Amino acid sequence: MATVLPEIDVEKVRRFCRDRVPAKFHDEVRLEVTTRGKSVSIFECRPVWKGAPGEWTKTSVAQIRYDGAGTWSLYFGDRNGKWVEYFDLDTHQPINVILDEIGSDPTCVFWG
Repeated sequence: MATVLPEIDVEKVRRFCRDRVPAKFHDEVRLEVTTRGKSVSIFECRPVWKGAPGEWTKTSVAQIRYDGAGTWSLYFGDRNGKWVEYFDLDTHQPINVILDEIGSDPTCVFWG
């Protein structure tokens, strides 16, 4: 049986990403949210420096994995695009705690 992600939490992630980048900068940077299985992933997208118009790069920022019962675990994207468990926050957290951690980025692994 497939896990169904809580849509209210997924919408909170989408809203977090929309609010993080002001509309006037959307031609320079945007945050993209994807879902797959029991994971929600956040990517930072920027235009390719010397590429063709419309080409964008995609960098892994964070992945949030649904643990069930309304809790999530947090992962960050390493330099090779692999997801690594984020150890500076206890696992099985509500989505608001996860988003606060990504937003404040106390270890500089999400936004650099």
